[in-house]
Amino acid sequence: MTAATARNEARAFLERHPDIETFDLLISDLNGVLRGKRIPRDNLIKAYKNGINLPASLFALDINGNTIEETGLGLSIGDSDRVCRPIAGSLMPTPWLRDGRQAQLLMTMEELDGEPFFADPRQVLRHVLKDIATLGLTPVVALELEFYLVDRRRDDSGLAQPPCSPGTGERATQSQLYSISELDEYADFLEEIQQAAQEQSLPLDTALKECAPGQFEINLIHCDDALRAADSAVLLKRLIKGVALNHGFEATFMAKPYGNEAGSGAHVHISLVDDAGRNIFASDDEDPLGTPRLRQAIAGLLELMPASMAIFAPNMNSFRRFQPGLYVPMTPSWGYDNRSVAVRIPSGPNAARRIEHRVAGADVNPYLLLATLLASVRHGLDRHLDPGEPIEGNAYEQLEPTLTNSWQKALDLFADSEILAEALGRGFHHVYRTNRLAERAQAMQTVSPLEYDWYLRHV
Repeated sequence: MTAATARNEARAFLERHPDIETFDLLISDLNGVLRGKRIPRDNLIKAYKNGINLPASLFALDINGNTIEETGLGLSIGDSDRVCRPIAGSLMPTPWLRDGRQAQLLMTMEELDGEPFFADPRQVLRHVLKDIATLGLTPVVALELEFYLVDRRRDDSGLAQPPCSPGTGERATQSQLYSISELDEYADFLEEIQQAAQEQSLPLDTALKECAPGQFEINLIHCDDALRAADSAVLLKRLIKGVALNHGFEATFMAKPYGNEAGSGAHVHISLVDDAGRNIFASDDEDPLGTPRLRQAIAGLLELMPASMAIFAPNMNSFRRFQPGLYVPMTPSWGYDNRSVAVRIPSGPNAARRIEHRVAGADVNPYLLLATLLASVRHGLDRHLDPGEPIEGNAYEQLEPTLTNSWQKALDLFADSEILAEALGRGFHHVYRTNRLAERAQAMQTVSPLEYDWYLRHV
């Protein structure tokens, strides 16, 4: 957006919201953690005009906020600054904070000469979208986010536990998948999410009770602007966490908060429309398996899936989600209206024919998830790949698990993928892998209570 348009957006917002006092300027790091600065009302116009400075090392931070120097973004470049610019249309109130006297604005990082900063996940997605646009195609995407509500009080062992129902006061112990009565019990919480999302122009679709105690899913409506779709997912996570605190809970998008319950996933629906607005996945004869280009796209997703696991499962806990019998795809596979496969073609009208990707955890960075999926789709289209025959019936009983549940192996596969390095940018590819390797090394230095219980006296 032009400087004049930017300032007009800011001025109009200030006129509509005279009670807002502070603004959070937000940018998503590699983990999807929102970082940035808080500014007073009087500085908003200046932030739109000049941007704000943040160090490039923001994209070298691990989950604990420590700079991973091996990325090359820290002291080796003097921990130097880059400029972060506002994202048009993202200036919105945060009604759950400070009695509505606070607002937020998404930012994206640029080089000092105005070029996109290579390690910013949003810029990585932007680069992939520009590449797909050369084919005359526009992705239409929708994200579904699962999450857990947990009690702010830990159990007697100091571990997370399900919340007590606001309706009954009883602690959740049952699955109750698709339960309407559980939605009723949490109606105030869900209603505040809906109201806050409307105020922030986030396109919410449906909410449902998921298959574990305290687990829910909220879906976003499909969007033909993948950058905006990822922005919405990032902001929805913040909204859900903030509203949960107001109701006495914590909300977590941790992939596997409980070892014996289902993990939380991030499912993505993807179709592609051409310059005439036609869905290239919808066949003229209404074949439910779509067009050859749909199958080529699926084949690209399947071929790059092993190398993409480092994106889909970004941390140690992510890999605990990949266990048999808990609704998580364990091998590259596809099928029609089949929730046991990794890539599903949902049933429904031919005009809405699409792919549902079911592998990533809810702890994924939405920008990197979409960038990786769309790069994989492009790979399949370019090479006219064939996905083989679709799976019918229970894929878990027919296919051996082949997707790695090893963080190290996933990072090795990612490192070896020339296709992903080229698609996502070699500089980003290095920074991401190096950052994740360093966090893994730190995690491996910690000995868990289970290890003491099992091994201290017995080996």
